[in-house]
Amino acid sequence: MHVAVDTLGHLLALHVTPADEQDRAQMTELAQAVQQATQQNVELAYVDAGYTGERARQDAQAQGIHLEVVKLPQVRKGFVLLPRRWVVERSFGWVARFRRLARDYERLPQTLAGLHFLAFAILLLSRFVNLMSQCA
Repeated sequence: MHVAVDTLGHLLALHVTPADEQDRAQMTELAQAVQQATQQNVELAYVDAGYTGERARQDAQAQGIHLEVVKLPQVRKGFVLLPRRWVVERSFGWVARFRRLARDYERLPQTLAGLHFLAFAILLLSRFVNLMSQCA
């Protein structure tokens, strides 16, 4: 599963693939979905090392997106917080609270994608309700 989130961790695009497919091979579909969701406003995307390589860079560039790969430092000892990577990891943590999404049991990729969209909609709706209660 390939996920694109904004700087606040809100879902922009989701692309479900079999586990044996490479991340970098899915860049075209993911970049198209991100640009469609944002009306062609994304210029820079932070990605993990799974999206390194010339093909992923060219596929993203064709959609007007520059990829910046966030890598681990050469010398590391213990836990290292990677810049910008924590945003998507936090989003995964939010979704993991939904019991149905804690494990991947779905047979159809459309079902898994729909459940993720539903989970993010519930998360946004609860934030909206909290915001409105504070304003009232």
